[in-house]
Amino acid sequence: MEESIDKNLNTLLQLKYGLVGISSEMMRVKRKLMQVAPTDLTVLITGETGTGKEVFANAIHGLSTRKKYPFVSVNCSAIPENLLESELFGNERGAFTGAVEQRKGFFEVADKGTIFLDEIGEMPVGLQAKLLRVLESGQFSRLGSSDIHKIDARIIAATNRNLEEEVKKGNFRQDLFFRLKNVQLHLPSLRDHIEDIPFLVDYFAKKVCDKIGINFQGLSFDAETLLKALPWNGNVRELKNMIETMITLEKAEYITPETLRRYIPQGLPPADTKPLAADVSLMPYETFEEPKKFELELIFRTLLELKHDTEGIKRAMNALNAKIDSIKENVADMGSSNSKKYSSYEIYDENEELNLEQKEKELILKALKKYHNNRRLAAESLGISERTLYRKLAEHNLSLKKY
Repeated sequence: MEESIDKNLNTLLQLKYGLVGISSEMMRVKRKLMQVAPTDLTVLITGETGTGKEVFANAIHGLSTRKKYPFVSVNCSAIPENLLESELFGNERGAFTGAVEQRKGFFEVADKGTIFLDEIGEMPVGLQAKLLRVLESGQFSRLGSSDIHKIDARIIAATNRNLEEEVKKGNFRQDLFFRLKNVQLHLPSLRDHIEDIPFLVDYFAKKVCDKIGINFQGLSFDAETLLKALPWNGNVRELKNMIETMITLEKAEYITPETLRRYIPQGLPPADTKPLAADVSLMPYETFEEPKKFELELIFRTLLELKHDTEGIKRAMNALNAKIDSIKENVADMGSSNSKKYSSYEIYDENEELNLEQKEKELILKALKKYHNNRRLAAESLGISERTLYRKLAEHNLSLKKY
């Protein structure tokens, strides 16, 4: 039941809001998002740069009762400090040099809707008090005016900083931090859910391919392994930008390691490990081996995957042999009852094609049919990993939609 709910949840969030991923880390955040979205609670979204904080904020607004009203996104770090107050709360004519007319701020524009304050950790301490007042009472004053205005806007804030540390340093108000943290959604870095990379690549690539009019064929197993080995300091945003650029320039319908390597940023040059002379060195120098090359590490990873796959195939073949032995026994029993002996080879049709690859394909189809296309249960029944099942489906040109 829970798996069915998660499947429906993933379909909704991916198709409508672009939230892609089935890893346990992403499912945890998605379930919490579905709980908080229908409420009016203030939400604080944390996580590294590029993890998709604004995408999640937009989904919260879209799943709320305020979805018919504006969603206003403000990047607090992109607006100069002396203009941020005016941008947020508006200003009266003549409030400062250049203020030639009365102007509404973002909060007034977002009335009855949602305002998303990105990079809230960059907001000046003096302006934080005014924001706290809006959170507490919904009241504010335009710059250059003492008139009180009241608005009803839900606030979602986001930051890549550790606000608890900023509070200790005096850079962020503690009372504002507690008020923002009604609900906190922490988005994992891409390094912490690399199993979602194939799904993210498929999502981004198909969007670009649809735009430029080509048919995306997928990602090779070696290319997937290569992508999962990268550090992804820029997280999902970095992956998205690389895929969009590569597909657009290469017109790549099928992604291979050769294609990827042309777009992977080159690493820094190796450090100079030449020891200093004894008379100028402050510390004794210990020699060490040169770090292994990335390609060598990739080979080891690939060999490990092959080992796992081979073990999975052995388990599947053992199961097949057991079934064949069972069939032999049944045929032998039938032969005894009819006073006829059959040799071991006579249980097969002489014209039957004894092809290992075909038998493997048939086993996969039977498992998928038995478990109604549930890839996890099918893989467990075959004694292989879910990743291996995906690779076998690709090798045999099979699609889950067909069965």
